[in-house]
Amino acid sequence: MIRSARAGLSARRADWRRRLARARRPARFGTLRRVTPLSDHWGRDRGEPVDRHYIEGFLLSHRAAIRGRVLELQDATYTQRYGVGVTRSDVLDVDRANPRATIIADLTAADGVPAGTFDCIILTQTLHLIYDVRAAIAQCHRMLRPGGVLLCTVPVTARISRHELDRECWRFTEVSCRRLFGEAFGEDLVEITSYGNVLTSIAFLAGVASRELRRAELDARDPYFPVIVAVQAEKGPLPVRV
Repeated sequence: MIRSARAGLSARRADWRRRLARARRPARFGTLRRVTPLSDHWGRDRGEPVDRHYIEGFLLSHRAAIRGRVLELQDATYTQRYGVGVTRSDVLDVDRANPRATIIADLTAADGVPAGTFDCIILTQTLHLIYDVRAAIAQCHRMLRPGGVLLCTVPVTARISRHELDRECWRFTEVSCRRLFGEAFGEDLVEITSYGNVLTSIAFLAGVASRELRRAELDARDPYFPVIVAVQAEKGPLPVRV
């Protein structure tokens, strides 16, 4: 009886603590209290999507690496926007119908592209669509010249595209990126950065545009709630033959 009474008292105290926590920090859902997003296009119809805010900020901060001969997938938008001293811009796509593509190849099996071709590869929001992630990263490493840089972003918190339900394979973390890219490039040549926080993750899932958030809200970084992870990986020098 005494044990049962104590258990009941403990449960009531726990319930009161939860009620007090809710009272101190009430959850006011407002327009987010819905089971469908505000935008079905990641917020693009409302402004700049939250993930693009982070992706473009990452590329801007590493624009010095976007130089020489640069490879990008599907189109050369970011090469043209952020490149400095680009001598040649190439676009890789598996789709032969893409008029912007200069190289037709599967990124996981691009052996037809000579090794050491590029000074920079831009690979944004693509690896989650590729099942053999290790092969894709290995090909990027192979295609880079010594000293060349891969600039890659991957989703952590993101909806599944309505057009990619049968293609999206993965979501990533800092730990998985450190291991995957470290295996190919060497851990000391890989820099990992996460962007986002709980608010921006919720906003991105709901389709809220970046302009609807304050700058301080966008800039806050919480490693427990990233929207994306960004990777800068540099190809080291070729081994010296003895």
